[in-house]
Parts: sequence; structure tokens; C-alpha cells
Amino acid sequence: MISFPNCKINLGLNIVGKRADGFHDIETIFYPLPWSDILEITRTTDKESGIDFRSSGIRIYGGKETNLCVRAYQLVAKDHPIGAVRMHLHKILPIGAGLGGGSSDAAFALRSINNLFQLKLSDEQLEKYASELGSDCPFFIRNKPVFATGRGDIFEDVKLRLDDYYFVVVKPRIHVSTADAYAGVTPSKPIVSLKEAIRKPVETWKDTIKNDFENTILEKYAAIRKIKKRLYDEGATYASMSGSGSSVFGIFKKTIDLHLHFRSSTVWQGHAAV
Repeated sequence: MISFPNCKINLGLNIVGKRADGFHDIETIFYPLPWSDILEITRTTDKESGIDFRSSGIRIYGGKETNLCVRAYQLVAKDHPIGAVRMHLHKILPIGAGLGGGSSDAAFALRSINNLFQLKLSDEQLEKYASELGSDCPFFIRNKPVFATGRGDIFEDVKLRLDDYYFVVVKPRIHVSTADAYAGVTPSKPIVSLKEAIRKPVETWKDTIKNDFENTILEKYAAIRKIKKRLYDEGATYASMSGSGSSVFGIFKKTIDLHLHFRSSTVWQGHAAV
């Protein structure tokens, strides 16, 4: 079984409070984009139980035991008598980009295992497993635009279609520590409700929607700040950093090729339909 774990971007991100469990309460709009990894999972009789995991493409750091796809298999295997599998992840999505690539891989692994072994787990059950793997993971089970609160794992559907727009995502060779990103933010309620702002025309988002992480990240990393400015200079209707970075995306009204402008970065361009 082959699947294509796609990424997400954050259309606005407000840090609204600090939680007792050490995490932060956020408000954001998760929006899926079709830039994706490739994940193949097949049943095998080589072992009585277990997982044979391999990867290619972008190098994945850490051992098999810490990989989210492997952990997804192990979570399900604790509760259900599933057999052994071979799993091959071809990594295309950049790591540490604020795009949720690892979370997507894990969620798609859960979905594939559910289908492969005909477990008939509901989306709610899969989301519960996904929440044990990471804050972004549950989003990728249903994989559609949502207004997310809590740790980013409480969802409310939003009617938002950006299929007619063209997206450019730029990932510079910069790693932003999520812990450092949060350290520079003072939680506060947004002046403009994100749920209300997102309903307005995209042309208004520049003045009403923000990513709280940008206050410190753009100040600290000039290269990220310059990417956002360049996207606006090239005609983006709206541009923002995704998550805690370091990726920056621009939304354009027409097709545009910006690969030559960002030669030292990883660039994806395309329409939004997943």
C-alpha cells in the first residue's frame, strides 16, 4: 500500500496561553498542501510480528525506535493483533520546516495500517492514536482545513477553498528550535479573531492575520525575513512563516516561478488541492 503524506501550512498562528502540562494553547488555521513524502507499507511473513523500517531521500536523524511511523505501528499493535510489515519512507518534505512532515508520515502510517489490516478504526480512534504521537498528527487523519485550538489538536471545520490560488513555499537552510521560538513569545489573545479574519478576502489577510512566532524569529534570522519580503515584492497576496519556521509561504493570484530567486533554499510551487 502506497500513500503520499502531504504537508500543511499555518494560516495565522496565535499563542494564547501557557498550559499546566508545559505546552501552549494556540489558535491557528491548518491548511493542507500537496507537497508530500512517499510511504509504502506491505504485509510480510518474514517475522511473526514486528516492523522492518527503511528510509531514503532526505536523511532522517535518530534511530528506528524514535521514528514516528514506527511508533504509530507500535501503538496500534499494542491494542490489535496485527502482523508484521515492511515500511519504506521516501523523505521529500524538509525536516524542521514548520510543515508537519513527520506528523503527516505518522498519521498516514496509522491510516495505512488501519486499511491494510481492515481494523475499521474510526477517524476519532485514529486521531486518539495520533495525539499520542504529536500535536500536529491528528490533523492529518482527516486532512482538511480546520480551525485548531488547544495544543493544535482540537478541530473545528472551516469553509475555506484556495484552489484557485498558487502557492510558493520556501525552506531556507536554517533550523529553528521550537523551544527557542516559544521562548520568545508572550501569550496573549489576538485583537482580531482568526476565525473572523479568515472569512475575509485573502487581500485583507496581510493586515489582520499574523504568526506570533514571527516577532522574534524574523528579528533573529535575517534570511527568513528577506524571504517573506521577497515573496511580497514578487506579488504575493499574503505571505507568512508556517508554524515556528523556518519555511515561509506566499499565496499568489497567478502562476509564478520563483526557483531562481531562492537557489540556496528548497522551493515547492503549485496549487493547493490535495
